[in-house]
Amino acid sequence: MNDQFVVQSSNSLPKNVFCVCGMSVYKQDKLSWLQQSVTSILSQTLKPCLYVIVIDGDVDDEISLYLNEVERKNNNVVLVHGIQNRGLSACMNFIIDWTVPLEPSYFFRMDSDDISVPHRFEKQIKLLEKHKDIDVLGSALWEIDAEGKQLGVRCLPTKHTVLIKALSRRCPINHPTVVMRYAIFNNGFRYLESMRNTEDYFFWITLAHAGYKFANLREPLLNFRRLGYFYQRRGRSLSFNEFKARLLAMKLLKQRSIRNYLYAILVFVLRLMPASVIQLAYRIDRFLLKTMIGHD
Repeated sequence: MNDQFVVQSSNSLPKNVFCVCGMSVYKQDKLSWLQQSVTSILSQTLKPCLYVIVIDGDVDDEISLYLNEVERKNNNVVLVHGIQNRGLSACMNFIIDWTVPLEPSYFFRMDSDDISVPHRFEKQIKLLEKHKDIDVLGSALWEIDAEGKQLGVRCLPTKHTVLIKALSRRCPINHPTVVMRYAIFNNGFRYLESMRNTEDYFFWITLAHAGYKFANLREPLLNFRRLGYFYQRRGRSLSFNEFKARLLAMKLLKQRSIRNYLYAILVFVLRLMPASVIQLAYRIDRFLLKTMIGHD
C-alpha cells in the first residue's frame, strides 16, 4: 500500500518525536474550514512534533497551494500525497506505519473541518502521563454549524467500564478528539480499511476485546462541525455498518441480550427513514445513552 502515497517534506525530520497528529484532506473540503483546523493544531500550547497531513486523492488547487505553503513554513508539518482516494483508514494506517519507526509515544486524530481548542494536546497528554493504564483517551466536544456557531455539547461516558458497556449500542468515543498510545500500533493493531466511515467504531471494539483501556474527558476539547446533511449521511450511508458493529460488539464483548438486539434493529430501521425521522432517532440515541448507560 505504501506505493500509493508519496511523502513531501521540505525540512529534516525531528530526531525525537514525542507525539504525532494525523489528518486527511479530501476534494470536498472547504478551504476556510481547513485553514481553521490547521491553525488550531499549529497554535496548540503543546505542539505536535510531527503534524502529518495526507492529501487523499485530487483536491482543489487552492487547497493544494495552501497546504504546500503550510508545509514549507512549518518544520513539524509533513505532507503525504495519495495517488488516489483511499479513505480515512488507509490514510491513518499509512501515517502510523510511517511514524512507528520514529518511536513516538502518542498519536492524535484530527479532522479537516473541526477545530481543536488551544490546550487540547497539553490537557490530554498530561492526563495520559499521569494515568499509565489509559490507552485511548477522547473528550466531550462542542457541535458547531457551518458558520461556527456552537449548537451544544456532546458528552460521552468517561469511565472505562461504562464505555465498554456502551459499545454494543453506539460508538462511545468521539474519533476526532482521540489520542492513543503508540503501544497499540507497536502491537500490530490498525484501522480496518474495508469499513469506511465506521472504521473508528470497529477499531474501538477490537481494542476493547484485546483488553485496552478507554476514557473520555468531560471537558469539550474540540469544535465538531455538524452540517446540514449530517443526519442523512448518518442514516443512509452508515446505518448498515453501524448495525454490523453493534453485532460484533455484542459477540466479542459478551453483551448479547434481547434488549441489545432490539435496540440495534430499532436504530437500524429508523436510520433508513427520512431525514426528519433520522434526526429524531439521533436524539433518542443520545438520550438513551445518557439515561440507560450513563456518562460516568
